[in-house]
Amino acid sequence: MFTLPNLLSLMRMPLALLFFQENPAWRGVAIVLAMLTDGLDGYLARKYQQISRVGTWLDPLTDKLFVLIALGVLLQEQRLQLWQAAAFMSRDFAVALFAIYLAISQRITNYTVRAIWWGKITTAMQFVALLVLVFHGPIPSYWYGLFILCGVLAYSELFRTRCVGNSI
Repeated sequence: MFTLPNLLSLMRMPLALLFFQENPAWRGVAIVLAMLTDGLDGYLARKYQQISRVGTWLDPLTDKLFVLIALGVLLQEQRLQLWQAAAFMSRDFAVALFAIYLAISQRITNYTVRAIWWGKITTAMQFVALLVLVFHGPIPSYWYGLFILCGVLAYSELFRTRCVGNSI
């Protein structure tokens, strides 16, 4: 379904390609535009009732791919260590574990994908941390611990909303 929110989500894919430019300004523009499109696509989908099954998968997928490409480039440039990139992706590991649980328990076909608060918080933190890294700023060590904590809290929220059914 080609709606404006879905097109905004799709924009994050070519924006990620700007990370292959070594210019910090281009990378910074890519991150800021990714942040804006991430917020705007959800807002527009809710405001104009254009929430679709495609969009519920597309939005988080493009966020993850954007961050994954950025982390891959930063790892290749040795601006990030592997453990730091893994901490960045803690929420995504939690989501994958939850999907495995749903598949094993044969509940995956009945599950409706929805945004979770800890997912939104983690994505915002990832974009901020990427901006800092792009402009050669230091990321305090405790931020990586916060990424891991967000992953644990995301997993907990997924389980809680699966059992209670009140995800956002």
